[in-house]
Order: sequence, then C-alpha cells, then structure tokens
Amino acid sequence: MNYSEGRTAEVEVLVIGAGQAGLAAGFHLRRSGYVPDRDFVVLDHSPRPGGAWQFRWPTLTYGKVHGMHALPGLELTGGDPDRPASEVIGGYFAGYERTFGLRVHRPVSVLAVREGPDNGAGVGDGVGDGRLLVETSEGRYAPRAVINATGTWDRPFWPRFTGQETFGGRQLHSAQYDEPEAFRGARVVVVGGGTSAVQQLLEIATVAAATTWVTRRPPVFREGPFGEAEGRAAVALVEERVRQGLPPRSVVSVTGLPMTEAVRRGRESGVLERLPLFERITPTGVVWPDGSSTAADVILYATGFRAAIDHLAPLRLREPGGGIRMAGTRTLRDARVHLVGYGPSASTIGANRAGRAAVREIRQLLAREPAAVG
Repeated sequence: MNYSEGRTAEVEVLVIGAGQAGLAAGFHLRRSGYVPDRDFVVLDHSPRPGGAWQFRWPTLTYGKVHGMHALPGLELTGGDPDRPASEVIGGYFAGYERTFGLRVHRPVSVLAVREGPDNGAGVGDGVGDGRLLVETSEGRYAPRAVINATGTWDRPFWPRFTGQETFGGRQLHSAQYDEPEAFRGARVVVVGGGTSAVQQLLEIATVAAATTWVTRRPPVFREGPFGEAEGRAAVALVEERVRQGLPPRSVVSVTGLPMTEAVRRGRESGVLERLPLFERITPTGVVWPDGSSTAADVILYATGFRAAIDHLAPLRLREPGGGIRMAGTRTLRDARVHLVGYGPSASTIGANRAGRAAVREIRQLLAREPAAVG
C-alpha cells in the first residue's frame, strides 16, 4: 500500500496488533475473501513476529509453556521443548504470516483512533461514509471497522505501596526479568500469584540467598487437566465483569495454577510457601501489618498487565467503572470497533475464537446487515 504526503489510506478493516488474536483475525479476513494491503491491513508495534512471546525471558523454554494453542489453519509441530519459547513461538508466528500472506506492517505505532470527519464523500482525503480515522507512525488510515488486538504487554501493572520510593534496593516488573543469574546472592521478594510469578520465583530460588513469595490472595493450585467445562466457567467470570463495565481480570487469573512437577517440588522445598501482602516498604525491606519484617535487596513485581487500549481513548468507549462493555467482540458504544484478546478472549484459544467472531460480525456490518449480538 502506497502513501502520499497528507493522504489517508482507505481500507475496509484495520487490524491493530499481530499477536495470537490479530493473526487469527487476519486469517479469517483472508479466508472470507478480503485481500491483504487492499481490503485490510495488519499493523504491529513489535519489531518482529511473535506477539508478546518474543519478549519472554530466555530460560522460559517451550517445554515449560502451559496452554499454548495453535493458530487456526496451521498446527505448531516439532517445537523443541529445550529451546526458548520466544524462539519457537516467534518462528511459528513468522511462518504463519508467510503461509497466509498477511503482510504485517511493523514496527508501526498506533497513536490514536478517532471519529473521521464526515464530509459525505468517502473518497480521496475525505474520511466520510462513517469511517474511523487512525493515526499511526506510518501514516493515516480510514477503515470502516477496526479489530483491536493490542494485548497487554505494553502496560505492565505496578502496584503502589507506602514507602516504595524509599527502598534502597532494586525494584523491577516481571516484564523486565531476563535471567536468574541477575539475582545471585540477593534476598528477593516476589509479589504476585500468577504463572510468571511462580516460574520466575522457582528460577530465582536456585541462585538467590533467600526468597519470599507474597500474594494478595492465597494461590489455588489445579491438579489434573483443565477441561472445556472449567474453561467455560473461567471465561464466564471474566465476561460478567465486562458486562458490568468493569476492567476485566485475565482468564488465567481465575483458572488457578497448574500443578506441574516443578511446582510440586517448589511446594515441598518451601520455596512456594506464600505470605500475605505486606503493608509497606522500607529502605531495607518490607513490613507486614503485625510489625514483622523481611530484609530485601530486590522486589520483583509479577503483578500482571492491563489492556493496552489508550489509543482508543478518543472514541470514549470506557464505562464509568473503567471497563469497556461489549457484546461478543463488539464494543457497545461503537459497532465498528471490535476487541479481540481482551477480557474473555485473552487466552490463546479464546483469541482464536474471538478473531473468527469479530470477522463474522464485521462482514455483516460492512454488508449493511444487522450485526449479531452476543
């Protein structure tokens, strides 16, 4: 697609993000007859294929990954369990883009999605005909619909504690974690009850002088396989928050932690002995409400992420509760905007299904047919 100075490229659909959800949407657009770089464009902020997986720490090998589902139309086969997951899954995503000719534009930053000025023309520089206006680092687009698949990686959540700014050691988020060797000989407090917290804590414990695990709620360890019924129940809990206009919790946060052999050993050794959340941070460590304290050199916040959707702010999609109400993948405040990989579809299998559902509804919208609800 060529750009001229000051021109706006008109497309039917713009997909923002090329992780699991964005690639699934691109696949279903192509399968429905939409032509890449003519009818739809996929933009990605990341420097290379792989979505958030490309940023995972090197010691997270493919064999340690839980719940990775293949993209539609192409299985992930022959992945070496001893290779970094970032390499295996990044290579798989790159091959997927080539196989289906998705022509992802990268690295491209999306700055804002706003209502296009309705001049009634819908041609040339005009962005009428009910189009949106999307401002990006490579130019402007005027799509008739947007599939937002930006995930959460760009918005790590940092909790706030009294005295946090006085801590004399190192504080970092799990997104910045690279390897356990950086923690050798240190006293480390790990905050958070998710999968990344457990995986990173188990690695750090092999080299650290001492580790302390702190979570807001007692962790729930799940024995045995995670079936379809359990998956539906977890998704239902997230959907209820979305219906109420609240920020969603991740699907993973309500499924519990899988009881792997490494986790079992960690519990038996005491590494995964959990303490409740501390009250404040001091220059030398952390203190609980009862006055007990633990000295620390490092505090690692494995406290998750929030949806990276600030570029949608001009559309005023948020509810008073801070979330975005949706019907299926469609935002209730604007039928042209679909969120995939958000809330109920934040898991890899959910992202696949959401990509298909979003394309189905958008086809109805662009054909001037009533959009399906639910």
